[in-house]
Amino acid sequence: MRDEAGFRTFVEANGTTLLHAARLLTGDHHRGEDLVQGALTKVYLKWDRIDAPLAYARKALVTGHIDSTRRRWWGERPTEVLPDAPGVDGLVASDERDELRRLLGELNPRERAVVVLRYYCDQSEQDTAAALGIPVGTVKSTCARALARLRVEAAASMGSQS
Repeated sequence: MRDEAGFRTFVEANGTTLLHAARLLTGDHHRGEDLVQGALTKVYLKWDRIDAPLAYARKALVTGHIDSTRRRWWGERPTEVLPDAPGVDGLVASDERDELRRLLGELNPRERAVVVLRYYCDQSEQDTAAALGIPVGTVKSTCARALARLRVEAAASMGSQS
């Protein structure tokens, strides 16, 4: 018998964070939702056998995203829809989030996964390495390379807006 209430509590406590991490990984709200749904399905199926469900869910997010980038056909691709303007402050924050997603989209899947796990999910280098199944040294070098690319892209983006 599955612990339905425990799983529901887990989703309520961590669903928003997982969704945001997935959107950062994929660069798209709808694909992020699909990614979270797949990861939570995997967590649910093993709910009674896993000790650290959040770590398991994060690993499922990352592996699901990397697997999806290896496929030749993406299926349906949602079009970008402009949100209703929530006001000046909300619009600025929305623009900044869009810029962050765009910059993360410039990274390859592994670089993006390392940056999201390290800085959004606040994982240690060791935990990130374990989640991705790579050595800690690879996490360090990949993260340094990704951050350098993000700095260059952000500077170029700021220069083109002037």
